[in-house]
Amino acid sequence: MTALKSLTFTTVPKPGANPTLDRRAKVIERLEEQKLLLTDPTYKRTVRTSVKKDGERIAVEKQQRVLPWWRSVQNGTYAFFIRVGFKPLEFDKGKTAIAVPSLDKLPSVIDTLITAVRNGELDEQLAQAAKQATPKKPRKAA
Repeated sequence: MTALKSLTFTTVPKPGANPTLDRRAKVIERLEEQKLLLTDPTYKRTVRTSVKKDGERIAVEKQQRVLPWWRSVQNGTYAFFIRVGFKPLEFDKGKTAIAVPSLDKLPSVIDTLITAVRNGELDEQLAQAAKQATPKKPRKAA
């Protein structure tokens, strides 16, 4: 019992999710995927899902296509945007994209955005986008 007296006891913290940190982590993960997509245009994300087979649920890994978050503009430059849900994130009023002079400059823009997300500079825009997201429809009773 003397060994236990040397320890300091406390309560277990509740596993409460922090939505701000969760949004940051998800956006950073997706931005990292964009960098991978730049280096390998055939890159696919691996997701885990479950399917019913013979009445049992089985965990399966599937390949999911990753769409690029950039588009070419008529003057030869590119517009890079961040998707949150199905809409691009609005950085300023009416401005949803970042002008990038060429594709080889895109990784540095993505790194800058990752730093901004980590520092919480886009928290307000991410929170607004989360509020605007359509709520899930309740399941129908079967």
